[in-house]
Amino acid sequence: MPRGFVFGTLRVPLVVFGVVTLTFLLLHFAPGDPASHLLGPGATTDQIQAVREALGLERPLAVQYGRWLARAVRGDFGASIATGRPVLAMLWEAWPATALLVGLSMLLSYAIGMLIAAVQATSRRRGVDGFLSGLTATLAALPGYWLAFVLVMVFTYVLRWLPGFGAAGLDADYLRPGQRFMDRLAHLALPLATLTLIGIGTAARYARGTLRAVAREPYLMLARAKGAGRWRVLFRHHLRNGLIPIVALLGLSLPAMFSGAVFVEGVFAWPGVGTVLIQAVQARDYPVVMAATTVSAIMVVLGSVLAEQLLHRVDPRSRS
Repeated sequence: MPRGFVFGTLRVPLVVFGVVTLTFLLLHFAPGDPASHLLGPGATTDQIQAVREALGLERPLAVQYGRWLARAVRGDFGASIATGRPVLAMLWEAWPATALLVGLSMLLSYAIGMLIAAVQATSRRRGVDGFLSGLTATLAALPGYWLAFVLVMVFTYVLRWLPGFGAAGLDADYLRPGQRFMDRLAHLALPLATLTLIGIGTAARYARGTLRAVAREPYLMLARAKGAGRWRVLFRHHLRNGLIPIVALLGLSLPAMFSGAVFVEGVFAWPGVGTVLIQAVQARDYPVVMAATTVSAIMVVLGSVLAEQLLHRVDPRSRS
């Protein structure tokens, strides 16, 4: 077993432990009280105190954290304070929507980003390269929530082409399968476009640099000297070797993609983990926030470790 894989695996619990510990402290130090949110503004002090004691919020923070950690290690994240439902059941229902949104956006971002980078790396016109560089830099710098609001304003309220909220229409259950699929696709379009546009900027700018560096390698000059066509050189040699550093970027882009998805899901009311997390933070629903943070941290760290191992396998230079 590779030594890097062992170290990467050992790093996972340490990073996750640091993330959940910091999240726990920030939650309990932030203004607001779960009991007050649960009972509403008409609750008396005695009622609030009774609920706090029932929830165990009167115990010292160290005791609360120790009890939560002991249950979490066994896979027991408790029940939601706001709804009473098991936390894992709530996340299990929301996770497919987030996975669909993030997975498709990463696929489209890198496919389109690599296409733009290939055009920039092979174009002999400075104007084309300059325009695309400015475009990708702008996309990479745009705040996700701002872009989401702009897309809703333009395509939902002005043009009235696409729905702006939810994952399906109110009449989705009464539609035929084909119509239901198109309805889901229409609801997916705007949140997917938001994450994809921002991802294109990051992927294209990084890929452009790597492809430019590879373009100066002797084996590309040799391939051209042997009479290989432009597209053959591009796809068989240039892109094939220029893609190696992009593998590492996949792992690094996971945290940004997941954090961006939280805000995008909140804007579009997309029924994913991000929406569940935002609602839980607003309600001071500690068990849900802790569980969502833990699951997200595990997925992000595992994605980074996997990217490192893929880079180790496809690039022999990283093994030294």
